[in-house]
Amino acid sequence: MRFSGKSRLGFYPLPVCEARQIRKFLLFPDNQSTALDPCVGDAVAFEAITAGADVLRYGIELDAYRAEQASKCVGKIMQANTLEVHCPVESFSLIFENPPYDWTLGIEGRRTEQAFLSHTYRWLRPGGILVFVIPGERLVECSQILASHFRDVRIYQLESAECVRYRQVVVFGTRRNRRERERLQDADIARARLQYASLARNAKQLSALPREPDAQYKVPPGQPVQLVSRGLPLDQIEDLLPHSPAYRQAGRILFAETKSTIGQPLTPLHAGHTALLAVSGLLNGIFGSGESRHIAFWQAVKVVDKTTEEDEKGVITIREKERFSSELTLVFATGEVATRK
Repeated sequence: MRFSGKSRLGFYPLPVCEARQIRKFLLFPDNQSTALDPCVGDAVAFEAITAGADVLRYGIELDAYRAEQASKCVGKIMQANTLEVHCPVESFSLIFENPPYDWTLGIEGRRTEQAFLSHTYRWLRPGGILVFVIPGERLVECSQILASHFRDVRIYQLESAECVRYRQVVVFGTRRNRRERERLQDADIARARLQYASLARNAKQLSALPREPDAQYKVPPGQPVQLVSRGLPLDQIEDLLPHSPAYRQAGRILFAETKSTIGQPLTPLHAGHTALLAVSGLLNGIFGSGESRHIAFWQAVKVVDKTTEEDEKGVITIREKERFSSELTLVFATGEVATRK
């Protein structure tokens, strides 16, 4: 995964329009059911998929801020790594899963889509419904579980711009019960895996998710579920770590002391000196008072100067010259933002 994706912890939410289309494929019972999103994010898509149903929503989210956002519409939120969460098997009526698209760490080096499905599918009760959003080419890694444990599987392309960018498909499936799994032959599983591998190579040929569902999946009722995290409370450790004696001792070696920039320069500063001080962050800070109080932030930006020349034959030549310029952004106490170069 690229650095920008890792900085978001692999959070690429399903567009709400696609979530609403998926909702049309689900038929919830009149009595209460249970639903889980193990990568719930801000829960906007999860809320749309379970809208209008009597359902107990559960979510797992690694990021503290998004977990707080999700708690507004999801009754049970756990801030944790899903792969470190334990749950009684065959508990949930519905699992909606849009996992990070990356490789796991360690010797195995599995795809995260496969790792999340392998860890969570057991939590789905027999007859429970899986809604699985992944890049189409990753069907091949997930084929063993899908072929062995799910029936009535349907796969569609998603057509929103962000979904097309990541070549996303949505997989619907009903979990088989024990008797159905025992009746499966090895040849049946092998044949299904070959079909998934073929779809992974030709995912663009899949039908788009229809506006009106061509099938509906009946979500079974369910009872409240208990989730338990076995992982370390990383946010709590991060808050407590600076107060530990060991951290204070190591800090002298690991972190350079903050240097003071207060003082009188030996000679008057010219424009170049001032620009270097500004873009290095030494002139950033809070200044002024009252309505003039503001935050100043300087940075260096690349500027392209274009010139156009036309000779006597009418040939136009466009020249581009790159240079760096100082940019100042001011945020005032009134909420006004100004940018100057």
